[in-house]
Amino acid sequence: MESKNSMSDSRRQFLKKISAGGVLAVTGLGIYAVSSCNQTSEEKTTLLRPDGKLVQVPNSEIEEMEHLHQGAPPTEARHGIPGKKFVMVVDLAKCKNARKCINACDKHHNLTPDRPYIKVLEMKDNKKSSPYWMPKKCFQCDNPPCVKVCPVGATYKRTDGIVLIDNERCIGCRFCMAACPYSARIFNWGSPPEGKLNLPYSPETSLPSKIGTVAKCDFCPEMLRMGKLPHCVSACPNGVIYFGDEIDDTVTNGEETVRFSTLLKDKAGYRYMEELGTKPRVYYLPPVDRLFPFDKTTQENSES
Repeated sequence: MESKNSMSDSRRQFLKKISAGGVLAVTGLGIYAVSSCNQTSEEKTTLLRPDGKLVQVPNSEIEEMEHLHQGAPPTEARHGIPGKKFVMVVDLAKCKNARKCINACDKHHNLTPDRPYIKVLEMKDNKKSSPYWMPKKCFQCDNPPCVKVCPVGATYKRTDGIVLIDNERCIGCRFCMAACPYSARIFNWGSPPEGKLNLPYSPETSLPSKIGTVAKCDFCPEMLRMGKLPHCVSACPNGVIYFGDEIDDTVTNGEETVRFSTLLKDKAGYRYMEELGTKPRVYYLPPVDRLFPFDKTTQENSES
């Protein structure tokens, strides 16, 4: 029998990776990836495999796999978090194309690099102006054309402002992709990097993904239910992305917390292609104080 302290420690940890011969186990403690390992004298944790057998794993081989958080089941996921209206603000003056937001999103949504939820675009207003970087994702529109054209109700708008896709309903017609003026959606043409994950499907995590269905940025609702920020917000080293609740009139980038309305007013916030009438819930702050000339190589490698 293991000590209570050992079992308590193991509850907060997961295996580093699924290696050859490994298994993925779902227990009362959560989701664990169990890899084969050599016998050692160090303290071990007992985990339950999917086939019902128990295996012992050295505690040194265990750490949390953050991208395996479980979201609400499909039926519950159709309802928003009560009393919330989530909003995002992107400060274009701060973006240096560090791409940490993309890496974090890809990791936690089990995405391939060719089908990211977030794109960082090089933008230029005119021939004489200096370029700038623009992170672009799903805009979670309040008047979403994607929802209107879906013939099976797979994509829907929640009360908390988030637009989600239920891949158990999605038939892969791609009408929503054609209707989206922002090209914010991707199509799951093939298997994800880690193959099929052994966990319940949830539209709030888009995991496990399904071949032949549509996917997109979802504002990480499973993180919001735990009172945490979306992965892209916490991963950005430059404080580019602010996230919060429009009802509370507060947004944060993890370091700085400000009034949402004041931020937009003081820094001339705007919505991308607002003239379309889609009413995006993602706002931008203008790319002021741009560097000129624009050194693309330096900017791409910068994380400060």
